[in-house]
Amino acid sequence: MTVSSSSSSPSVYGKRLVPWLVAVAFFMESLDTTILNTGVPTIAQALNVAPLSMKAVLSSYTLSLAVFIPISGWMADRFGTRRVFASAIALFTLGSFLCGISRNIHLLVACRILQGCGGAMMLPVGRLTMVQTFAKSELIRAMSFVAIPGLIGPMLGPVVGGLIVAYFHWSIIFFVNIPIGLVGLYMVYRHLPDYRDEDTPPLDIVGMILFGSGIALLSYVLEVFGEHTLSGIEMLSLLAISIVLLAGYGINSAKIEFPLLRLALFRLRTFRAAVSGSFITRIGIGGIPFLFPLLYQVGLGFTPIESGMMMMPQAMAAMSLKLTMPGILRRFGYRTVLISNTVMLGLLIMLFGTIGAGTPVWLIVLEVFCFGFFTSLQYTSMNTLVYADATEEETSKASTISSTMQQMSISFGVAAASLATALFVPDRFHTSPEEMIHGIHKAFLCLGGLTILSALVFRELKSNDGSAVSRHGDEISEA
Repeated sequence: MTVSSSSSSPSVYGKRLVPWLVAVAFFMESLDTTILNTGVPTIAQALNVAPLSMKAVLSSYTLSLAVFIPISGWMADRFGTRRVFASAIALFTLGSFLCGISRNIHLLVACRILQGCGGAMMLPVGRLTMVQTFAKSELIRAMSFVAIPGLIGPMLGPVVGGLIVAYFHWSIIFFVNIPIGLVGLYMVYRHLPDYRDEDTPPLDIVGMILFGSGIALLSYVLEVFGEHTLSGIEMLSLLAISIVLLAGYGINSAKIEFPLLRLALFRLRTFRAAVSGSFITRIGIGGIPFLFPLLYQVGLGFTPIESGMMMMPQAMAAMSLKLTMPGILRRFGYRTVLISNTVMLGLLIMLFGTIGAGTPVWLIVLEVFCFGFFTSLQYTSMNTLVYADATEEETSKASTISSTMQQMSISFGVAAASLATALFVPDRFHTSPEEMIHGIHKAFLCLGGLTILSALVFRELKSNDGSAVSRHGDEISEA
């Protein structure tokens, strides 16, 4: 990928500005998700649906990301990072407005899918711009810096969401994205570097249809599993079709020169470990933001504002300790950090299964704070290891695959968390607080165990893997 003829390489000022521009989009996405999580019980009541049914609103967005992210890399190569990134923010803002005026869950899900189409281009194109702008030795620090403004969203989101549903109409949850999106659109279109590939290969349309339909169908099966809306034979049939479609994509991608997702990148050990390990780990972690508001509001009887305040320690830990991440990776290396950190995350998730009506608030805050730190370290490690051995020509393809798998895992994580809870809740429409707490506790145990198992994936890494990015082995001269 090169810089287009209509643009020049970013100046020193422009290079410093790039992380802030990318962070605008990350902030908007993270704010949207965390505000919505806090408002789930209130919105469910307003739309006359069970709280667990709101997983469709959350998972439909992340599913939309997984379906449309694969073409984002091609679009950035073909039309330029600036144009695609600006268009993504515009579409996300429009989708937010339409979500705000929706008055039933089906329309809300449809608008969330539209919103996801915009979000699908923001995350991978933003990462791609960062990778193209900064050298590998600068990447961890640059990515960590990007995450700091982006983490303001998770810190403010739960509290703002609680205030909105307590004192205003729930639709304002989506309207807050509009002014942020307009400002971001102006800044990105004016200042973001315009990287593009002058020799863009043709789009793999067949692959896009096979992969997108296969993933969409698989997510739908996970969505309805446990709700008894389909018979066992019907669900197995849909599952078989989705597997056939995905297998068809694998066969098709091996036969063509320019596949939608270049699966050959999985031959790189660092890329394979980062992407596959991230996929399994995020399934365990991805459902936690969905479970916490249910535990706090439905199980423990907290108000939306109190629930939002209880979500803040996680974001505060992630933001305040983010700049320590490069030093940790440089000191211990990717293999040691990812194995030990993944196990610690799993144990913390299982520990959440002990939170009940008699648990002191300070203890909950401490557990959530620790979870925020280890989650942030995990994400930084996995996101940067992806590019450790990828060449400059492969960065776009690596970013696309990584972002696709990430969003798939988050969508599956929400479905897995809801399913695990529903399996232990007798009646999701008429559930007592004690029964809800019991079901959520069991879900925490299941997700924690899955997270611990994902540490096995990182064992294939070698001690010096990713050293070009982490600088592990260099003399430590700075944090």
